[in-house]
Amino acid sequence: MSDVVVIIPTYNEIENIPKMLDTVMEKPDGFDVLVIDDNSPDGTAAAVRRAMERYPGRIHLLERKGKLGLGTAYILGFRWALERGYGFVIEMDADFSHNPDDLTRLYHACKEEGADMSIGSRYVSGVNVVNWPMGRVLMSYYASAYVRLVTGMPLRDSTAGFVCYRAETLRAVDLGRIQFKGYAFQIEMKFRVFRKKLKIVEIPIVFVNRVLGTSKMNGSIFGEAVFGVIKLRWKALTGKL
Repeated sequence: MSDVVVIIPTYNEIENIPKMLDTVMEKPDGFDVLVIDDNSPDGTAAAVRRAMERYPGRIHLLERKGKLGLGTAYILGFRWALERGYGFVIEMDADFSHNPDDLTRLYHACKEEGADMSIGSRYVSGVNVVNWPMGRVLMSYYASAYVRLVTGMPLRDSTAGFVCYRAETLRAVDLGRIQFKGYAFQIEMKFRVFRKKLKIVEIPIVFVNRVLGTSKMNGSIFGEAVFGVIKLRWKALTGKL
C-alpha cells in the first residue's frame, strides 16, 4: 500500500474524472486515490468504478446520498485515510485547476522537507491564476488578505484547496471540531493547524480555471467564509476554538 492518498471530492465531473485518475496513476510516487462522490447524476461514480478495475487496490470510492458540502466530504476522507494507516493525505480538485504534476512537490514538502502542512499557493509568488475573470481573481486575492488581517496567519493563499497533510497533523487538529462545510472549511483547517504551531509551507503553483464541467462556487459559500473568519478569530480569542 502507498503511504499517500489523494482525496478528490466530485459532483458531476464525468468530463474530468477519467483523465484525472489516469494522470494521477501515472505519477512516479505511487499515489493512491480516494474519490468521494455526492450522487452525481452524470455517471461520475460509474466512471470511477471502471478506473478501479484498471488500477486494482489503488483507486477507492465512497458514495454519498447527495450534496453535503466540501468540508464534510474531506472530513469523511480524512477519517477513512487515517483508519487505513496512510502517512500523508492530499486534497485536490477533479477539474485540473490543480495540476497533478504538483502533487509530488506538495508530498515531498511534507515527507522529505518536514512540513506538517504544504499548500499549493496561487499567491505566494505573485498572482498565478489563469483564465479567471478579473473580478474573481480580485475577490480571491483580497479574501486571503482579509483572512491574514483577521486571523494573523502569515499565509498568502488561505483559501487554497490543494493541500498536503501529515497524518499526525490531521490527528492534532481534532476533526470532530471542524465547523464549516463550504469555502470556509479550507480557512478553518489552516487556522487550526496554525494555532497548533505546526510547520506550514506554501508551494507556488499555477491555478488554471476549469475547461470542462461547471464550477461549484456560489455566493452563499463565499459569505460563509467572510463571516466564518470573524467567528474563528472570536472563538480563538475567547478560548473556545
